[in-house]
Amino acid sequence: TNTQNDANSSSKSGVTVTDVSSVVSSAMPSVVAITSKTLVESRNDYSQDIWEYYFGGGNSGNNKSNSYEEDAAGSGIIVDQTSTELLIVTNNHVVEGADSLKIQFAGTESKDSVDGYIKGTDSTKDVAVVAVKLSDISSDTMKTIKVATVGDSDSIKVGDTAIAIGNALGYGTSVTVGYISAKEREVSAEDVTMKLLQTDAA
Repeated sequence: TNTQNDANSSSKSGVTVTDVSSVVSSAMPSVVAITSKTLVESRNDYSQDIWEYYFGGGNSGNNKSNSYEEDAAGSGIIVDQTSTELLIVTNNHVVEGADSLKIQFAGTESKDSVDGYIKGTDSTKDVAVVAVKLSDISSDTMKTIKVATVGDSDSIKVGDTAIAIGNALGYGTSVTVGYISAKEREVSAEDVTMKLLQTDAA
């Protein structure tokens, strides 16, 4: 978003202050917090097996395993609404392998979170689409959320203000501000090369 059009700037004593609160207020209803739970099974390590064999009075425990739930948290953006679903774009690493997903909408408490499910993923670009049934969302929440207005990345210029809104590390919604540092930045990961926008917004 170009903050020259959407935010107020003022300069005092040579310091430029940019107020992005109007942009944040407009975008926040489209941002969601996502938490996932994954059941992880791990076998006892070798030293534990030896200890149980000699001191526990049983076999070596080669077939023993422990299971525990692993939590992950991230952010998502509401990008579309069909007649039955709300569609949300997020990172693949947030939902990959998840056994269950909970979606919390901006302005609601955690107890108001609803179940989500994966519609599709692209691990090479770390992108996933998650859906929520409209029937699971309360009428009050539907009044406070909205589909995001998606911009045109081709029109972005280096030096434009970048505003990051999301559920950082699961602590809740936060806002950081930076700049578009570069365009067409080539990044390689897992034998895949992508051209990306670079920003210094945390």
